[in-house]
Amino acid sequence: MNRRPLVRVASVLAAIVLWQIVSSRHVDARFINFGNVPAPTDVAQATWAFLQSPKVFHHFKNSILRVFTGFGLATVIGIALGVAVGRSKRIADIVLPTIETLRPIPAVAWIPLAILMFPTTEGSILFITFIGALFPIVLNTIHGIEALDPRLVLASRSLGAKTWSVLREIVLPGALPSIVTGLRLGMGASWLCLVTAEMIAGQYGIGYYTWESYNLQRYPDIVVGMLFIGVFGMVSSALINRLGMWLMPWYRPSEGTT
Repeated sequence: MNRRPLVRVASVLAAIVLWQIVSSRHVDARFINFGNVPAPTDVAQATWAFLQSPKVFHHFKNSILRVFTGFGLATVIGIALGVAVGRSKRIADIVLPTIETLRPIPAVAWIPLAILMFPTTEGSILFITFIGALFPIVLNTIHGIEALDPRLVLASRSLGAKTWSVLREIVLPGALPSIVTGLRLGMGASWLCLVTAEMIAGQYGIGYYTWESYNLQRYPDIVVGMLFIGVFGMVSSALINRLGMWLMPWYRPSEGTT
């Protein structure tokens, strides 16, 4: 019997029990204080109240649409840019320095500029989710192409394959594991950036709900927003992983790491 699922469920339950103990007893360890941290029981009640709210659909819909729109644009542009940089040293010399300069800039630093660039709040939020997902996708695509065995490309060319055939049959399938990894990282970054953008410039969304709860001192609702962000991010990443496994029937990671 495979006990790994049971171990994983038990670890989550143990974390919840520990959280209940330290929050209900208001543990103060000087360097960290749980006096104002809501207990899981309070969060459960707040979650039920939130799910019954008439605004819950608008919060979910806006956040999901923003993430997948920005992520979709980043996927198309990021993979195309990564392939171009990975396959051409000239393009890499032109584009890569700019990418490496912009990549370390945190999402919150982009928000003022995004507000200035886009006439609507929605446009600026979509830009933040796009820019957050773009760099992981680009860099992982580049890495996947650069790690490809050049003998495969040479062999295909010696058999008469044209440029687009090599790209479609050799380069993209060979780089696909790294691309899928970049997509998973990009999806997580999109959710992270979405929350930051909604906290400052949103009216609906999970990030806006979380920040509004903090301003109104509804502490259990803060954790509710955090948990839904985590659940949506986990499900999104799992969907991308499933899609990657479907696109790569020849590739299976080691059982010891999954």
